[in-house]
Amino acid sequence: MKFFPLFLILIIFLSCESNDSYNHQIPQVAAPSDSLNVAFLIMDGVYNTELTAPFDIFHHTIFHTTKGMKVFTVADKSSPIKTFEGLQILPDYNYKTDQLPTIDVLVVPSAEHHLDSDLENNEMIKFVHLTGKQAQYVLSLCDGAFVLAKAGLLNDVVSTTFPGDIEQYKKMFPHLKVEKDVLFVHDGKYITSAGGARSFEASMYIVELLYGNKVAKGVGKGMVIDWDLNNHAAKIIQVD
Repeated sequence: MKFFPLFLILIIFLSCESNDSYNHQIPQVAAPSDSLNVAFLIMDGVYNTELTAPFDIFHHTIFHTTKGMKVFTVADKSSPIKTFEGLQILPDYNYKTDQLPTIDVLVVPSAEHHLDSDLENNEMIKFVHLTGKQAQYVLSLCDGAFVLAKAGLLNDVVSTTFPGDIEQYKKMFPHLKVEKDVLFVHDGKYITSAGGARSFEASMYIVELLYGNKVAKGVGKGMVIDWDLNNHAAKIIQVD
């Protein structure tokens, strides 16, 4: 897989700046030359929405392009993962024991202990660091940004996280440049989202970034999402 060059030339602020001076168009990047392998890192306590929103949206790309995304889950065990809300999910791969496919896009949904004990899981943090460095894109939802930050992936980029945890995020990682009051931040190959229901916007953005507006509109129609980047531009930050 070739890394897609990014030409990200705008920064859009929520508050006092006028949007008239900014170009709200999604940056032009090379379309995937083949299907993309998208790995979702899951663990006990993962939140349903942060997992299922991007999982569903990325999966639906296969109905609108022959180079759509192949989605799968990875965990540190082969036994079922129990989400925070009680769903049980059997991981597709155990990153400790299985030979994994090449991971083109790494997705880190939020989980119950991403602010505490999960950050002490050195083997998981190492996996995120190595996989994130090699992946073409990395997406975090909600407190998943804490994991990326702990893995050292966000040191040189702008990021965001769950609004209620922004101050804790800044306190834990004071060296990071952090934005608040935004849906998501796109800097280089990293997209960090506020999470919750806003996980849909970040995921739709990635679909349009990689596959274009026609595919994004098709995915949106299939999932009854009225997707239009300009409707959200004032709450998105894109960094050159």
